[in-house]
Amino acid sequence: MRQKPRFLLWLIIVLTIFAVIVNFPVIKTSNSIFKFLAINKGLDFRKGLDLAGGTSITYKANMSSIPNSQRNQALESAKTIIEKRINLFGVSEPLVQTANVNGEGRIIVELPSVNIDQAKRIIGTTASLSFWEEGASGSAKLASSSAYPLGILETLGPNAIKTDLGGRDLQETSVTFDSNTGKPQVQLSFTSSGSQKFANITTKNVNKIVAIVLDDRVIEAPRVNTPILNGNAVITGGFTFEQAKDLSTQLNAGALPVPLIPLEQHTVDATLGSTSLNMSLFAGALGFIIIVIFMSVSYGRLGILASVALSLYALFVLTIFKISALTPYGITLTLSGVAGFILSIGMAVDANILIFERIKEETRLKKPQDIAIELGFSRAWASIRDSNISTLITSAILYQFGTGTVRGFALVLAIGVLVSMFSAIVITRTFLRYGYNR
Repeated sequence: MRQKPRFLLWLIIVLTIFAVIVNFPVIKTSNSIFKFLAINKGLDFRKGLDLAGGTSITYKANMSSIPNSQRNQALESAKTIIEKRINLFGVSEPLVQTANVNGEGRIIVELPSVNIDQAKRIIGTTASLSFWEEGASGSAKLASSSAYPLGILETLGPNAIKTDLGGRDLQETSVTFDSNTGKPQVQLSFTSSGSQKFANITTKNVNKIVAIVLDDRVIEAPRVNTPILNGNAVITGGFTFEQAKDLSTQLNAGALPVPLIPLEQHTVDATLGSTSLNMSLFAGALGFIIIVIFMSVSYGRLGILASVALSLYALFVLTIFKISALTPYGITLTLSGVAGFILSIGMAVDANILIFERIKEETRLKKPQDIAIELGFSRAWASIRDSNISTLITSAILYQFGTGTVRGFALVLAIGVLVSMFSAIVITRTFLRYGYNR
């Protein structure tokens, strides 16, 4: 038998203590021995619209500049962009719907409990990006000064010309920090055609100002010192980190094709409520108990150790759900997510069954028990690895191309699969090594 993996055993013990503190209720006691348990954790699962309700915001789409034949397409495009913005913001499983009321387009956005003010800023801002340059004397002017973006006349004068470079030419944006000032800025990376346009603009405007305009307002007007040929640019604009992150999110999702006017905001109740959740949790608990009985009867001591490892697996996954709720990109649990979690428990058991059957085969070949355990794990690993990788690939596809509840299900399933691999290969193996060595 290999040397006892003491490090792994202590790691499991530490993780278990941490998970117990995170998941179990606060115990208030005057006994000094248990005072360390009286921790006001304030941690809870982030629940979705179907379980906890949230906030509904209704927007009116201003279609005055859109031809009648293109209004339905513009409304659907606005809906798609809003969904992208919300998902980039980190709010999982929103509900975005379109409606037509008295010939006016409406977009209804329902969000779980989040920072509504920040969400409204991200949803409702048009985020139309454009670049302007100084035109030659006598070049065509706009009809009136009011048609120019705010601040463009003071920056470039009355001959300002809008270039053909805009938000549609962006490949991606990200938040970086200025190496000199340390302040947040938005890094722009253009597509190949956008890079060529930007190179042409900066080449012919050396020692001149090129204004960056967002939603008809000049946010930055840098002077071009040398041509920029690599297709990258930055917007400084004196942002805070949150403002830079919001702007990057809006630009990555694209500009809204129509302005949105907020009409009303109200609270919505849970669509399923506690009854459906309790029934699902009861079904999961009942299934878990049946699995424990089956494993214990079929594999004896091996099954009992695997059941303990399975309990720790469930505890660790719930800990990840709770800890993630502290971050802006935390996991939002909906009924589909609960289903993904319960499904991952079955997959964790599947890995143990593969291992135990391999151990049985080695035992039938008259191998010593300790050797049979090591061979069982090593020879079952290839099958466990391949099956779980297949599931992870499927989860990634569902998350990438799915929306709403499909993304939530895929994310929870992927986390469950990863933790189940740790449970089967690390926890169960460590328990068996110690159990049979004793």
